[in-house]
Parts: sequence; C-alpha cells; structure tokens
Amino acid sequence: MKHIEQTSGEAVKSPIMNKVGSIFVPVKDIEKSRDWYCRLLGLNNDCEIMNGHLCPLPMQGTGLILDTMPMWGGKEPGGAPNLKTPAFMLLTSDLQASYDFAVANQVNMVTDIQHEHWFVIKDPDDNLLMVCRE
Repeated sequence: MKHIEQTSGEAVKSPIMNKVGSIFVPVKDIEKSRDWYCRLLGLNNDCEIMNGHLCPLPMQGTGLILDTMPMWGGKEPGGAPNLKTPAFMLLTSDLQASYDFAVANQVNMVTDIQHEHWFVIKDPDDNLLMVCRE
C-alpha cells in the first residue's frame, strides 16, 4: 500500500474528489425511520425504500440515506451500531423555531441550544444528530 505524502503547502493529486455524495444513517426499522425523518425535515413520507433496506431522502446538497445496513451488522440481533456522536449537522435559519418544533414533536432532546448556535437530538435509533444555525 502506498503512503500518501504531502509536501509543505502542495496538494496531493488524487482521483478521489473532496466532495461528500451522501451520508448513511444506520436504522433498525426502515419504515418507522423514514416516517420520523420525513416529519422532522418537512418531507412527504412517500420516499422509496430500495432493496428492502435503503431509503434516500430528498435533500438539498449532500444526500441522506437511511439504511438498515445488512452488510454492516444490520442482520445482527442489535442491528448496526448507531451514531454515538453527531456525524453531520442539519441546518436551520431559525434555531429557536427548530428547537421548539423538535420539542413540540416529542423528539428526544440531548441538549438545549448551545452557544446560540446548535442543539443535539436523538432519532428513534439513538443516532445523535446536530441541528445548527446556518
């Protein structure tokens, strides 16, 4: 295996783009998770479930894919490991309204609004998600 070396200030030439296509979120019940995420994001809950385990959500920018992850522990009794730290952030232009919406919809709150900039919630699978002021 070749080691990637970088000299001072010079970019390494790579065929891998510095662009994130989609983020996978491990879930146990794809239908329940689809409905929860669609409600949270204000989407219609008719997003297609593909191959029985994948549900790409219609997002602006980087994609979000709910996945029972059968190849990565999803077939195990406890399912695939959840995200114990926020791996991405969902943006909002109105942090307080987003916080109030989450509370009113009985979302599992992990933090209050922090530094007037963000808060963290849990999805039904205990994945941690950050909501951040844009």
